[in-house]
Formats: sequence, structure tokens, C-alpha cells
Amino acid sequence: MRQSQSFGQTLREAPVEAEVASHQLLLRAGYIRSIGAGLFTFLPLAYRSIKKIENILREEIDAIGGQEILMPVVHPADLWKETGRWFEIGKELARFEDMNDRDMVLAMTHEEVVGDLTHREIRSYRQLPQLIYHIQTKFRDEPRPRAGLIRTREFTMKDSYSLDADYEGLDKQYRNHYQAYFNIFNRAGLPVIAVKSDVGMMGGSMAHEYMYLTPIGEDTLIVCDHCGYSSNRQVALFRKPEPPTEEALPVEKVATPGTKTIEALAQYLNIPASQTGKAVFFVATFVNKDEATNTETRHDRLVLAIVRGDMEANETKISNALKAVELRPARPEEITAAGAVPGYASAKGIDALVLVDDLVARTPNLVVGANEEGYHLKNVNYGRDYTAEKVADIAAANGGEPCIVCGNPLRASRGVEVGNIFKLGTKYSDAFGAYFLDKDGVSKPVIMGSYGIGSGRLLACVAEEYHDKDGLMWPVSIAPYQVHLVMLNSSNPVVTETAEKLYRDLRLAGLEVLFDDRTEATPGVKFADSDLLGMPLRLVVSDRSLKSNSVEFKLRSQADRQSVPVEESVVRARAVVDVLFAELKARVLPVPYQD
Repeated sequence: MRQSQSFGQTLREAPVEAEVASHQLLLRAGYIRSIGAGLFTFLPLAYRSIKKIENILREEIDAIGGQEILMPVVHPADLWKETGRWFEIGKELARFEDMNDRDMVLAMTHEEVVGDLTHREIRSYRQLPQLIYHIQTKFRDEPRPRAGLIRTREFTMKDSYSLDADYEGLDKQYRNHYQAYFNIFNRAGLPVIAVKSDVGMMGGSMAHEYMYLTPIGEDTLIVCDHCGYSSNRQVALFRKPEPPTEEALPVEKVATPGTKTIEALAQYLNIPASQTGKAVFFVATFVNKDEATNTETRHDRLVLAIVRGDMEANETKISNALKAVELRPARPEEITAAGAVPGYASAKGIDALVLVDDLVARTPNLVVGANEEGYHLKNVNYGRDYTAEKVADIAAANGGEPCIVCGNPLRASRGVEVGNIFKLGTKYSDAFGAYFLDKDGVSKPVIMGSYGIGSGRLLACVAEEYHDKDGLMWPVSIAPYQVHLVMLNSSNPVVTETAEKLYRDLRLAGLEVLFDDRTEATPGVKFADSDLLGMPLRLVVSDRSLKSNSVEFKLRSQADRQSVPVEESVVRARAVVDVLFAELKARVLPVPYQD
């Protein structure tokens, strides 16, 4: 490609709304342009990289038996009503009516369509197992798009779906994806770890997320460097301390003025925070389905969650324990309307669904609120003084807590989710009647799995990982072009002829070349643009280089420059690119499966 003819231009400064490095550089280098919050156009350079990412996705999913299809992005809402997700998912699901007043959906994922397809196509165990996938547009009306391509509203995703006759088959396909995803990320040059995660709106029995560790990440990961345990903080477990063995003492009401926080309370009573109970209020939304009419209604309930004072309540664990479809912090007026006093609340005498952490239920003689301004109760014991609708693990794991597996200190890290895999089980098969006859003629539901990777987010994370102060530094596997050929002093016919011939010969050798043939740009501008664009290998043809009958070679990732004879430059360029590919290939290794 001749740079003089390329669509898009570089910018000296990034727009002020671009906060993270990948967003800034992709804008400055002319890879992407925004047309609205979370909505981006991929210009030619970015789209070349996206297509390379998609080819890697295809190759690895094909290698484990995938068959590519293409499903629509617009779905009849009836499909989503069948599974209940029409009612369960909030405003992020884009709903609209067609010209015939039928409810429609812009897909954020395609489990419903696959469930319907499976119902229509699969009849016998002889047709199983199956693995289908597509690479398609999705839309999720994110309330807070951020970080450029890392969190957008419209995005492209590879989502694959496994169909099996039994759970052993699902386990096999799940593990195949587990390894295939590591292959994909390693081939793209992106370091990731796999962590256990919440199944969320997808449902099912198990999920893993693939996380790129970076300070700009929205997710907190909990990792044990000793035994390898890893999990998203949303569902991370940790080894809780054994509570002291004490007699249950009589309840005592004590004055505690100005102690609306655990820190203030512990300081006032001169006790550790671990001897207190923390009351946290939420509003949970539940869905009730009327099987007779196939309609669903939503209702809200105030929730009081109690954890030990030195711990934090985990919203995901609370939502899962209650099987709520939504959970949000309660407002002060909602708390007082239930008969509770913010800052001094307890479970006694209030109109709320009470949920207690399992450690609180086992810990004697805690100090909790008295539901009276300026007062707390000492020596409160679960079971004797109050009860709850449910006792569960609802405490959030933090760095420094003992590992649930080995007891060593856990480490907290930030990360961006770049892929996920789910064991769906029969949730969608049951919803659509996707059954098959086994070898004994017995009707059984198809067992499903779902597996996704967003190509745009992957591109952004690679840009986040590979850049310096001057610009991007693409891995060769997804770089728009492998070689950036820069011609200086185009007024010299010898320089022009040499550069033009080299451009032709490099392409004949199978190399992808971006040729900076611009006549108006100065050498300084050309070198700055070359660093900004980030192609792996730069070749420079100039008066200076040709005085020694050579071409200047420079890897974008290195500071050193080399002079290579003109007649050897094509062979050497081919060899350099092959080595860069070989280095990425060497990263593709078997990864132990973390159950």
C-alpha cells in the first residue's frame, strides 16, 4: 500500500476524551475514529489488523472442530422471552419495534438463536457433538463506554457454541476452548491468565474469563502466586478465620454517639473491627414467571446484608445467593422506610430480606446497630438474637487474605476481560425444546457451552501492551503491514528507482508492505509517523544509505539500526519477519487446565 494514497491521517495530538494509551495512539495513528459514545469506525489500518485477528480466531476454532456460520444481529424478541432474558436484562439490551409493531432485539449475544437452531436441526445423538461459531456484530447499550475500544456499545465478537449429548462431551469441548483461547492470545502476542468468574446473565454451572493484567482494567482479580488459584473478585473465595470459642453473653445496649462507620465504632469502643457486624443495604430485583400465561413480572425487595466489620460485602455473591436479576445500593429514604436507621441499622424489627455471611453466623458476641440513632448492641449472636432468610458466603476477597486452596496470601490485580467461556448446560435447550433421541430412543436435552472473544477489545489490549512514548509497536501477527518502507529524498531518481524496485520485490517475496512514498513529508515527519504507526520492521532508502549501496533496517521494538546491502535486503527482510513469527509461535504451548 502506498502511503500517499492511504485513507486516514495521523494526528499530532489525541482528542482530550482519550484517556488511556491505546485509545490515544489508535486515534493519533489514524486507525480508528469515533462517531459517538462507544461507537467507532475502523479505518483501513485497523481493519487489516482486525481481519488478521479474525483469521487467527477462525484457525484455532476450526482446529478444534468448529464450523463457521453467520447469524443475524436483529432477533425477534420472542426468542429472548422464551429464555426470560428479555425480562431479566435491563436497559443495556437494545429493544425496538419493527414496522409491524413486533418487539425486536439487537443482539448482545446469540444463545437464543443457537437454542432455536438446535431445536430445529438436531434430532439424534448421531448428530452430536457439534461446534458452531460466527464472527458478528453485537450491541450492548453500555451506560458508561470507556477507554476507546476496551468498552464500547457496538462491537464484533467471535462467539462459538458447543452442542453435546452429555456433560462429558461438554467438558471436552470446554477444555478444548480453554487451550484454544490461550493459543489465540499467544499468537496475538497478548499475555493473559484464565480466572474463574461469575456466570452472570449467561447462566450455567461454570465460567472462566481470560484477563489481560493492566492498571487500566475494570476488573479486580484475586491470584495466589504460590498454588496458582485465580478468580475474578466477584466470585473469589478465601480462607476465613476460625471465630473464637466463647459463651454467648447477654445483649447489652451501649451509647455510641457519632459512630456511623465501622472505623469510628471500633475506635470508640476500643475493639477490633472483626468484633463488629457491618450492615449493608441493597435493593434486589426479582422476576416471577407465570407458567400458565408465559408472562413475567418484576418486583423489588430491600435487602440487608451483614458481613463482619473488617470485611466488605460482595454484590455479585449477594445477587447469586438471592438469585436476583439486578442489585443496586439502597437509597437512604428506602432504608428509613423499612424501619432501619442508617449508620445504626440491625436485622431486628425491620422490613427487609436479611442475608448473613457464613462467618458472621459463626462468630459470637458481635457489636451491631441498635436501630436507634447513637446506639449499638453488644454481644449479638446469630440464631439467638436474630435470624436470616439465608446464610451464605457474601464477603469479598482482598489481597492479603489467605488462599482458599493453600493458605498463602492472595494478591489483587487489575485486568481487562478479553475472552470468556461458559458451561451453559441445558438452560437454553430446555427453553427451546432442543432435545434429541439417544441410542436407546430416550429424549434428552442438548448440553450447551458458549465461548466469546471480542476482536476490537483484543486489538486495543495489544495496543495497550505494545507501545512506547513514540507510538505503537505491533506484534507481527496482527500488524497491518509487516514492513514499513520509507523513501527519503524522492527528488533523487536513484533513491526513487531503488525504493520502487524494493517495494515490488518485497511484495513478490510475500511480504506485506506499507510504502511511504510521500513527496511532501520531511524525513522528521516520516520517521515520527513510522514510529506512531508501529509496523514491526522499517526499511529506509535514502541518499545516505545508497552511498554505501545499503538499506537501513530497524525493528520497531529495538533502538539499533543496521545497514544491509540492497541486493540482500529482500531476503533479510523475509528472514526477519519469519523470525518474528517463530517467536510468537514458540509461545503457543499447552496450558494446564485450572478447574
